[in-house]
Amino acid sequence: MTLSGRHIILGVSGGIAAYKSPDLVRRLREAGAEVRVVLTRGAQAFVTPLTFQAVSHQAVHTDLLDADAETGMGHLELARWADEILIAPATADVMARLAHGLADDLLTTLCLATEAPITLCPAMNHIMWQAAATRDNAEILERRGIRMLGPADGPLAEGESGPGRLMEPRDIVTALQGESSHSAIAGRHVLITAGPTHEPIDPVRFIANRSSGRMGFALAAAAAQAGARVSLVAGPVKLTTPPGVERVDVKTADQMHEAVMARAAEADIFIAAAAVADYRVEQIADQKLKKSDNSLTLNLKPNPDILKDVAALPSGPLTVGFAAETESVREHAQAKLVDKRLDMIAANQVGDGMGFDVDGNTLDVIWADGEQRLGPAPKRDVATALIQLIGERLNEAG
Repeated sequence: MTLSGRHIILGVSGGIAAYKSPDLVRRLREAGAEVRVVLTRGAQAFVTPLTFQAVSHQAVHTDLLDADAETGMGHLELARWADEILIAPATADVMARLAHGLADDLLTTLCLATEAPITLCPAMNHIMWQAAATRDNAEILERRGIRMLGPADGPLAEGESGPGRLMEPRDIVTALQGESSHSAIAGRHVLITAGPTHEPIDPVRFIANRSSGRMGFALAAAAAQAGARVSLVAGPVKLTTPPGVERVDVKTADQMHEAVMARAAEADIFIAAAAVADYRVEQIADQKLKKSDNSLTLNLKPNPDILKDVAALPSGPLTVGFAAETESVREHAQAKLVDKRLDMIAANQVGDGMGFDVDGNTLDVIWADGEQRLGPAPKRDVATALIQLIGERLNEAG
């Protein structure tokens, strides 16, 4: 997406990272955007309106009721003017107020009054970012279609380090411009699997794994934001369906196989992000198995190989596998790419707090004549980068 001629409102909230925002204004204007700045009261403690007026060449807005605006309702005029609202930095406080629909200052009122897309660039202490309340608020905002860029992982103002750093202004601008690179999948049908499967042993027990489904759901959200028609086949997870995504809930590998194969022939891209159980119990007990002093033996049989079956389809979709490995990650992924005749594979290290049920991820993406590392970064950012890379490969494949 070109930023030339685009009307962007930059909201700046009260965090130390606000010192980077004047540079962000400069870079947005260099990319051709027209920028108007809205400062919260807290932001004015770190940077002055005069600074932003100098770099934006526009009046800076700070008050909800503006006597100089048409009819005194400046927020409505700004809301109609905006093509996009970008909040950088977005503090934990402003995220909480937006999540709960508060409109107690110009910036939050503007976000309620606009029909323009909204992008937040979070910046805060790493403990605040990882707090349950902040994570819940981020999920609420993303469910409503608000895009998150960052936070980055690195040194913080208080001398600590971790996720919570504002993305660099150049990277924010690149991300806003980068939406055009997703055009290869706009209008395409993307089929994605996510989460674990549960393989029953008896009416109350099952075999499962540690997959949370977050990566697959992040991929579905990124593909939908890129303009694709997305079908998400989800194992048993407690995650909110991304906006605009068709969701099919399943429990077992057999059910997931059936749901995928019913849709794969018409899909343009298949991304197998689910952690499907390799085996299931040969004979499921009708009643709960009772504990005894004797050992218990379960006979297991292989589950269908969903990924291999999709890759074997004549004129099937571009097929992307995942390889979650505890050791020799690249070697195992390369073997899986060849053995299953995949177009691409995304490999990641799991175990010891990595991969499953965490916010961040690192992927080594491999294809026949190339590879690229994505991350470490929050899963939603890794997902956006992977969707972009898949789009590029789809273009090259013709």
